[in-house]
Amino acid sequence: MAEPMRVLQRPKSLTTLAADQIRSRIVRGELGLGTPLSENALALELGVSKTPIREALLQLKMEGLVSIQPQRGSFVFEMSMDEIQQLGELRETLEVTALDRAMARNPEPIATALTVIVDAMTDAVAADDCGRYRILDADYHRVLCDHSGNRYLADCYAGFAFRIQALRAKLATDPALNAMSLRDHRDLRDLIKAGDAAGARTLLVAHMRRTIVDYEASMAELAVVA
Repeated sequence: MAEPMRVLQRPKSLTTLAADQIRSRIVRGELGLGTPLSENALALELGVSKTPIREALLQLKMEGLVSIQPQRGSFVFEMSMDEIQQLGELRETLEVTALDRAMARNPEPIATALTVIVDAMTDAVAADDCGRYRILDADYHRVLCDHSGNRYLADCYAGFAFRIQALRAKLATDPALNAMSLRDHRDLRDLIKAGDAAGARTLLVAHMRRTIVDYEASMAELAVVA
């Protein structure tokens, strides 16, 4: 009997590879909000021509991570506190809805998935690996939406998830905030595992709103220093 044909894996294009690299640097905080993005410098640094860099920046603009301004160039996105508040409201609406739906369907699968992430988050905090913790934090909240049973909700959340990661980069370097965040994520997992939908919803909302408050405090500190 002939062996079944294997599905060929297409290699990533230079544009995709460039977008992955630039996106990763933005969400890790290596390219801060408002940072100018030089096509020439990025092309030289990544060892490609300007064409895939230009196409990558267009892709990242569609993801909300890059602002392309005529006659000025490309920049990492920036947001006012009012815009951040609005983004927080949208995030809260989607995540609470996702949590309610996931728990109504079956809380066990989401609790199991979150346990794996919480264990990894605990290791990251113990190792003071802020970058790893930030990635796991994003994974945790994405799991909530992925278990909602509504792919349109999950797709909507994915549309701005990278922005949230980039904003979180300002907070994830504070060990005290990471420890508090870990406690929230662990407690939320426990409430979901226990089937306490009301308690889980209350904690999730408090967690997301405190993140906005912490970010606002961080911005105020930077303004004082400046």
